[in-house]
Amino acid sequence: MSVENKIAADIESYLKEHENKDMLRFLTCGSVDDGKSTLIGRLLYDSKMIFEDQLAAAESESKKYGTTGEKIDMALLVDGLQSEREQGITIDVAYRFFATDRRKYIIADTPGHEQYTRNMVTGASTADVAIILIDARKGILTQTRRHSFIVDLLGIRHIIVAINKMDLVDFSQERFEEIKQAYETEVLDQLPSTIDHRPSTYYIPLSALDGDNVVEKSENTPWYDGKPLLELLDTMDISRKETAENFRFPVQYVNRPNLDFRGFCGTIAAGSVRVGDEITVLPSGKTTKIKSIINAGEITEKNREVTTEEAYAPMAVTLTTEEEVDISRGDMIVHTKALPRVSNSLKVMLVWMDETPMEPGTVYDIKRATSVVSGNFEHINYKVDVNTYERQSVHKLGLNDIASCKMVLTQPIAADPYKENRLTGSFIVIDRITNNTVGAGMIVGVSRREEDIQKRTTREYTDAERALNQYIRDNFPEWECKKC
Repeated sequence: MSVENKIAADIESYLKEHENKDMLRFLTCGSVDDGKSTLIGRLLYDSKMIFEDQLAAAESESKKYGTTGEKIDMALLVDGLQSEREQGITIDVAYRFFATDRRKYIIADTPGHEQYTRNMVTGASTADVAIILIDARKGILTQTRRHSFIVDLLGIRHIIVAINKMDLVDFSQERFEEIKQAYETEVLDQLPSTIDHRPSTYYIPLSALDGDNVVEKSENTPWYDGKPLLELLDTMDISRKETAENFRFPVQYVNRPNLDFRGFCGTIAAGSVRVGDEITVLPSGKTTKIKSIINAGEITEKNREVTTEEAYAPMAVTLTTEEEVDISRGDMIVHTKALPRVSNSLKVMLVWMDETPMEPGTVYDIKRATSVVSGNFEHINYKVDVNTYERQSVHKLGLNDIASCKMVLTQPIAADPYKENRLTGSFIVIDRITNNTVGAGMIVGVSRREEDIQKRTTREYTDAERALNQYIRDNFPEWECKKC
């Protein structure tokens, strides 16, 4: 049954079905003129997600700016800036939404020029799947390697290598296999994470301009036995394995409407929590138990909040605790039995996104989840040459540079590695004078020296606290606190 018939028959059931579809976010990346915007335009057009007025505007603009002759320039359906249309390039990240019978999609069309690499990083930061386009005539280029490295760095574990413009090489299977083999050996095998966990990689020959293997399988590639692009996206398994114990709740707001209520609001970043669970507040280390969980935005007929026994990511909830514990915005609530590292010295991968170079020692504001802490990059371990993947020794970072650094903060934070949790393992760097975002980074781990200090300090504090409590019980039983 078509979408129109479903809506006409029972619009409420259609909306409910649409609401329950899972969401997949993907981005298109690659070098200049590889056909990223054209592919998205063709995907929207062939899946009938273009309104008539949008199509009419694209037809009109194609006569003025188009580069496809008499055909509609599909890239104009995505490139909306005047400068993009005039130059025929993508400058800013363009987001588009569409849905199929199986899934809802958010597409990020990222620019191919090197100077806009920071925009590509922005688009890739939330993606589940990366579609890396390669021009069949040109093969692997510098930006192909650069974008592949960034995709790997940002932890995207599903890569679709779309070898585009196959119509310009007469749909040659030999050329397709040649580029596939080159990508495997020259790019994929050289990526840092490939050693530990090879990403799921798919190869598709297509022509974005004419729609070959985009939505329907093409008759021009009888030798290709894989799925067309849209079917592959519809059936791809993007689920991330996550244990309930790794509960992470960055506190966004403390709700204190009256003297009788004090709740902690936020969005669960990972895991799940139940009423009665023992929790620890970081970085203070105070422990308590969950008293109640209140669903955000839900009220009863008596205008009272709806409570639930369990909540899980990515629900927005309000938590209350059994004891009055000092909890404020920026703190992290976690399960006591699964504590992350807490440190002010972190090993990070940094992407510099500003014209002004980053020099070690300069103080910035570091925003991670709901916390904002001052800090600096004490040392640059190495810069990655994204063209060769070699490590270089440098004293400062320029625009679009990617480097491993030691970051030192003015106060400790709960540190999750980015590969384990994107939300609590990533951060942005803010210039304290201009308030501009000048960098973005991923936490790799806690610096070993600081980790050793943390372990020793925690052990000494615990031993001293235990000894004090025992002394009170032995000598002053009337003073003994029930909690002790």
